[in-house]
Amino acid sequence: MALVGVEPTRQVLSEVEGLEFTVLDSRCCGMAGSFGYEQGHYEVSQACGERMLFPAVRGTAADDLVVAPGFSCRHQIADFCDNRRSLHTAELLAMAG
Repeated sequence: MALVGVEPTRQVLSEVEGLEFTVLDSRCCGMAGSFGYEQGHYEVSQACGERMLFPAVRGTAADDLVVAPGFSCRHQIADFCDNRRSLHTAELLAMAG
């Protein structure tokens, strides 16, 4: 997402009939590979996620799907959002197909 932004994903998801979704402009989840687990970066990593991503995920209903294209983002969501599972965009599209 960092290289191309969210617009291509938004376009693809908008073509899925009956899918209602919200794309967060959360920028980075804070992990960025191993950055968030390196000594001295943990607090920065968590603060980045707490800026928008984590509160948004925690605010969703239990049966709402959470989709995050990045491995790091999905890992952060599991770690900081009560072990909430998130899907890759391709998994969502496979379910819809």
